[in-house]
Amino acid sequence: MNLVRRTIEIDATTDARLTELAVERGQGVAAVLAEAVALLDSVVDIAGPDVTEDRRRLDAFNQTRLAVPLDDVKAWVASWGTADELPRP
Repeated sequence: MNLVRRTIEIDATTDARLTELAVERGQGVAAVLAEAVALLDSVVDIAGPDVTEDRRRLDAFNQTRLAVPLDDVKAWVASWGTADELPRP
């Protein structure tokens, strides 16, 4: 593994938590940070959101004022993975 030395500034609370996580895992702080970055990369699109589609949908809503009621969406999501899964509203 090629190691790079990098100096970062973090607050004391974050430093304490990093140290605590490292001790709990029996790892160095660098390994904990590497795992955190890998996890972040797996769940966040670093390239940023595609706001074009969001803008198009917002413009359509502003023109028509048509939307799905929140309770319908909540019921649909709550039904996921059940025998009585609801169709998308």
